[in-house]
Order: sequence, then C-alpha cells, then structure tokens
Amino acid sequence: MSTEPASRGATAPAFDPSESHLVERFVRGEQVYKGRLLDVRRDVVALPHGGEATREYVVHPGAVVVVPLNDDGRLVMERQFRYPIGRVVLEFPAGKLDANEPVFDCARRELTEETGYRAREWARAGITHNAMAYSTEIIEVWFARGLTAGQAQLEEGELIDTCLVTEGELDAACGRGEVTDAKTMVALLWLQRWRAGAWALQWFTPPDKG
Repeated sequence: MSTEPASRGATAPAFDPSESHLVERFVRGEQVYKGRLLDVRRDVVALPHGGEATREYVVHPGAVVVVPLNDDGRLVMERQFRYPIGRVVLEFPAGKLDANEPVFDCARRELTEETGYRAREWARAGITHNAMAYSTEIIEVWFARGLTAGQAQLEEGELIDTCLVTEGELDAACGRGEVTDAKTMVALLWLQRWRAGAWALQWFTPPDKG
C-alpha cells in the first residue's frame, strides 16, 4: 500500500451551481493497490454540509465497445468466459485503451484483433459509465459497417468465439435475462433508437491503415 499522497483519480466535470449541495470535494487520497489493470484509490472528501467521508474507487484508462453491422443486417458478436462471474457471455467486441491511445484507434484495433473484421465506415454514438459508484471507467460506444472479414489476432490466453446474431435475437436474449452485460445492453439501445430514427449517428470513412 502506498502512503504517498495521491491526487484525485477522477476529473471533476463542471456542475450546475444549483446542485452544489450534492457535491463532494477532494481533501486527500492514497493509492492502495496498483496492478496491470486496476488502480485502486482511497480518498477523503469534504461533504457539502460539513464533515468528511471516505470514498474507495478504481481508476480506469477507459474503454470502447463496437457494434459491427454486417451487410446482411446481422451483428458481429462474441462469446467468451468472464472469470469474475464464472460464465460464458454474449457481448459486443470491446476493450480498454492503451496508454495515450486515441479512442477511435482503440475501437478499430479491438474490432480487428478480437474478430478479424475491418470496417469501411464508423460512427461514434456516445459514452456510458459502466460502474460509476466505484470506478472512473468510461466506455465509448462506436458503430462500424461495411465490414470485411479477416483473421482475428487474439492475445495470449484470450479465448473468443465470434458469432453473427440478428438484432431480434439479441433483443430476445436480453428480454429473457440471458444477456446481462451492461455495455452490450446500452449498445443495443443505441442501435434500436438509431434504427427508429430517434438518435442520430454521424458516419465517416477513416483513412485506410492497410
């Protein structure tokens, strides 16, 4: 455990002054654990009406989830075992940002590495806070279309089956409680609202990286 003072892990966004009675302010903090993925902090915060409280949370580099749209309308998805919950789960391709990696570069890299697919067109949908009560993690939701199949480039120890799923099949699986992955359910919502013409996507064609 590090006893060196640690700066606040999360960057505080601007807030509405009318909500100042809800806002906690950083006083001091420490890093209690640092691993390959997890950076665990313990902060002391000043409460808006006096007194202090302790907040423990994980600093995360950020991640992406990609909704790959096949030309036949089906979705490119993955099945993989998630050790913390002891289950094989159905989810969209996703992964965390490397150090100093632009978010779009991460989205394109993760799609190719995990599924082998490359995309001609891309669109950024928005963000989701995956576990805001105890993590700074932000997951950006991206869409990809004009897909070309290729060979996946999985990391050592990474086991993933790629599959094609219709939107209706995914929706039904969510309704039955078979899909519980938060980022996948948020991405499905974006897909459905876009299909309905309610939420816009601005598509672009990036330069070819070969």
